[in-house]
Amino acid sequence: MPGLPDPSGRPDGQPKRGTMIRISDILERVAEANSDADLDIIDRAYVYSARVHAGQLRLSGEPYLLHPLEVAFVLAQMNLDPVSVAAGLLHDVVEDTHATPDEIEAMFGSEVRHIVDGVTKMSKVTVSDSRTRQAESIRKMLLAMADDLRVILIKLADRLHNMRTLQYHKPPKRLEIATETLDIYAPIAARLGIYWMKHELEDIAFQHTEPEAYDTIKQLVARSRVEREEYVQKVMDIIRERTTDAGLQGRVLGRYKKYYSIHNKMKAQNLAFEDVYDIIGFRIILDTIPHCYEALGVIHALWKPIDIKFKDYIARPKSNMYQSLHTTVIGPGGMRIEIQIRTEEMDEVAKSGVAAHWSYKEGKSANPKVSQQFAWIQNLIENQENIRDPREFMENVRIDLFPDEVYVFTPNGDIRSLARGATPVDFAYLIHTEVGHHLAGAKINGRLVPLQTELETGDVVEIVTSPKGHPSKDWLGFVKTVKARAKIRQWIKTQEKERSLSLGREMCEKAFRKYRMSFNTVLKTPEMEKVVDEFGFKTTEDLIASIGYGKITPLQVVRRFLPKPEDLAKSDEASLIKKLIGSVRKRKTKTKTGVTVKGLDDILVRFGKCCQPVPGDPIVGYITRGSGVTIHRSDCVNALKLNADRYIDVEWSQEVAETYPVKIRVSAVDRVGLLVDVVSNISKNGANIISAWTETKDDHTVDGLFTIGVADTQHLNRILNDIRKVKRVQGVRRVK
Repeated sequence: MPGLPDPSGRPDGQPKRGTMIRISDILERVAEANSDADLDIIDRAYVYSARVHAGQLRLSGEPYLLHPLEVAFVLAQMNLDPVSVAAGLLHDVVEDTHATPDEIEAMFGSEVRHIVDGVTKMSKVTVSDSRTRQAESIRKMLLAMADDLRVILIKLADRLHNMRTLQYHKPPKRLEIATETLDIYAPIAARLGIYWMKHELEDIAFQHTEPEAYDTIKQLVARSRVEREEYVQKVMDIIRERTTDAGLQGRVLGRYKKYYSIHNKMKAQNLAFEDVYDIIGFRIILDTIPHCYEALGVIHALWKPIDIKFKDYIARPKSNMYQSLHTTVIGPGGMRIEIQIRTEEMDEVAKSGVAAHWSYKEGKSANPKVSQQFAWIQNLIENQENIRDPREFMENVRIDLFPDEVYVFTPNGDIRSLARGATPVDFAYLIHTEVGHHLAGAKINGRLVPLQTELETGDVVEIVTSPKGHPSKDWLGFVKTVKARAKIRQWIKTQEKERSLSLGREMCEKAFRKYRMSFNTVLKTPEMEKVVDEFGFKTTEDLIASIGYGKITPLQVVRRFLPKPEDLAKSDEASLIKKLIGSVRKRKTKTKTGVTVKGLDDILVRFGKCCQPVPGDPIVGYITRGSGVTIHRSDCVNALKLNADRYIDVEWSQEVAETYPVKIRVSAVDRVGLLVDVVSNISKNGANIISAWTETKDDHTVDGLFTIGVADTQHLNRILNDIRKVKRVQGVRRVK
């Protein structure tokens, strides 16, 4: 259709998938962008990469060399410098071949070595679980990214080609890679302003994380495409005519909303596909900023604007340098249409993001203005540097990467940006850690407000401090920024450590006395240093504090000093459990729960009602004094707010066969027999319906909430897939 770009959204000139990239294509593209570019380093990198990867094949059966060629071409399309393109050709050689960093430096220079090292994955790190490996890999990537932004641009290009060939992996691996892409890589692309890459990563990941929903939306878009073409052409003709009459010369384009964006909008606003009116968007590209505002006036005079949908990203650019005017109007036929208005330069930035401004030539550093704009990367690193728990680290990175921002003012008129939903507490910690620690109250626009008040763009925020003020655990329930949460937790942890040291020391003294040993004497022995190291602590104080927290027990330490720990009486074992969990009464009859806690099966275990974990879900245990161990899903929002020092390792037992309650939500269009068919598909899978609630709305849609008993996640997925096949069911999902 005229005016509609390639649905992939990739930059102009990107070859279609399936076309073999050649080194000549890369060299030509780099030379087009910069006629003075040093092509020799790219040529040498290609020859070296071809030699060390010789004989290696990808899962598709194609020569491995195809992958670095694809990565390098993406970088060339983004107009990156020859060093970046050469590093793209070499990004896997250290990890996957006999090549060494020293060899890379000798042949291509320290700059290429630095970038390749930053991109290299952490697959050789000897850590026990995949979550820790992933967290450390992301942490290293972010550190390198803060030092040289080209690292993340190469990593994104690498991930993009891997996603394009994701179908060659086995289903579990596909799901793992696609989920990580949605959580980490697509948001990074967005923060860097590379929206074409963000959209492609999201759509491919969506295809593998929710294949049924993807296929449904793809079919609906294809079915409605023909119907919309005439309307789109009509709107584009009107815009061209009116802007030309106003003396404005420019391009008018139409674009289809991406499948993942459509899916998110339907889910967030509980809409049927037919109710998503802005499937098509329009873009007006002009030569100057004043012309952009003139075009906005023409559009608003032509069609009625929806005020709350207007965004001026020219006057107030996004943190990734994105600039454009966004407006939604009631167009012909009463349909809502979204229109973006920008200059050619802004359009180039919207395609390439930071890469449009980034330049490394003849050893010069990057543009200082660009570095300042991307200071959020350094902030992200600083916020995460003291977090060692992989679950908390990954969750905080996700929060930092989804920063829907608000802009507020200090009393002096300085502007500050914060994540949407941020509060005066977040603002205080943004100003300075000590301001946050001594926060006593806050004023917004001159009025005292509760600390949990959400800030809005344009607010003037004034912080009231007091020497006696200090953080509260309650603040963790409403702060939105990672910095505020991290600083509050750090303060609380410091206070708790002092109390836990005292309690831990007292518990140890009693435990050692029971076995006729002096704890104070043992503390001074070389054996204690070995015990501290065995438990993975740096100092004896850390070990004692951990006992006070309840994370390990005094008896676990005592056992290291007993000659025959296997002869310990069962009464002592009972004492161990009592001290670990608190005053929990043991059940007279042991009941299997399906969860093992550090190899012990006589600890009171309960499941978090907030997230309802079932076998197959990644889980974590949380020690609650007096209430045993509560089992949460690893991604449970409530669990992530808890003190990480009280986490305990748990795993699903393979011996216990039980059913577990889980809530599912079904959205459908009403019809006779709908409920019977849904219930039938649940029952035929052997699941018990514990409770059911349905509501039929005025628009004839049905919202149903069912609590069912399932054996594990595979059982649940079979049920969800069968319900999706029921006629007129629009969606079904597990309620988190």
